Amino acid sequence: MDHGGKLLELKRRGLLGASALAAAAGMFSARSPFGISSAAAQESAGDVPSLQGKTIAISIVGTDHHWDLEAYKAQIAEVERLGGTAVGLDAGRNDTKLVAQLQTVIGQKPDAVVQTLGTLSVIDPWLKKIKDAGIPLFTVDLPSSNTINNTTSDNFLIGSSLALQLVSDIGAKGNVVVFNGFYGVPVCAIRYDQLRAVLKYFPDVKILEPELRDVIPNTVQDAYTQITAVLNKYPEKGSIAAVWSAWDVPQLGATQAIAAAGRNEVRTYGVDGSPEVVELVKDPESPAAAVAAQQPAAIGKAAIQNVARHLAGQPVPGFTFLPSIMVNKQNAAEAQKQLGQG
Repeated sequence: MDHGGKLLELKRRGLLGASALAAAAGMFSARSPFGISSAAAQESAGDVPSLQGKTIAISIVGTDHHWDLEAYKAQIAEVERLGGTAVGLDAGRNDTKLVAQLQTVIGQKPDAVVQTLGTLSVIDPWLKKIKDAGIPLFTVDLPSSNTINNTTSDNFLIGSSLALQLVSDIGAKGNVVVFNGFYGVPVCAIRYDQLRAVLKYFPDVKILEPELRDVIPNTVQDAYTQITAVLNKYPEKGSIAAVWSAWDVPQLGATQAIAAAGRNEVRTYGVDGSPEVVELVKDPESPAAAVAAQQPAAIGKAAIQNVARHLAGQPVPGFTFLPSIMVNKQNAAEAQKQLGQG
């Protein structure tokens, strides 16, 4: 059975849904089961209540990455648009500072707190303290039992769809280099687990061991160095088919390293859709093959709208999923327009 047949067989057996298969070719779909709101449901929910007189603390792990900065700015802008006061707290990728700013938030007792990203094992005890203090807690890209609502992309669909795109591109055969440095961040763990789940059914696709560990800061430079070393270890063309990462900053460094080594047969894959990565995917000569592009500004805005509805006494779902776009060589130019890039 060819790899296309395998995809259809997985669908027939219920191992992959139709939405995952469709997403591998283009736009992700938003779903609305019980307790989950799609972007379409958000748009049809009517006017968003005012935040006049309300103070909203917006805490984020860092703003050095395009996705993080866009989500953060959108949250602040939406609070202000709705008449509230936004208190922005940027931890600068420092877990100690992040814990300290959450401690500060508890003492300040704002009307609500929105936490964006973070290593759950590190900050969840402090999220519980916020909840126990009676402060409404909302999260972005951070599933926690302590949050009222988590606004995010569907990372299960992102992970499986990106894996299917990779498998299709390499003909369901070859060695894949994987960056797996942030498994403690739930969205990264989900994407990685979905990669593994898909590859289980494609035995001719192998993940090279040991897996690589992406780092913060100096992510691009470190990824460049690590991939250069891997290419030197496997100098024969065809010995490596692809490089996968759970976000797209390592993908940027990997793509640069592959191009510098003249090994453009090696394709790269990532998640987020930073403008420079989407531009590389658009370039027909670049080894950047695909990136699952999220909509961080829309996610940030939707999170604040959930806060406003909750504070007005309206029900909100436990999860709000925003759609994403699978950007590949075929649709990158159009995707740039949809994402407001370029």
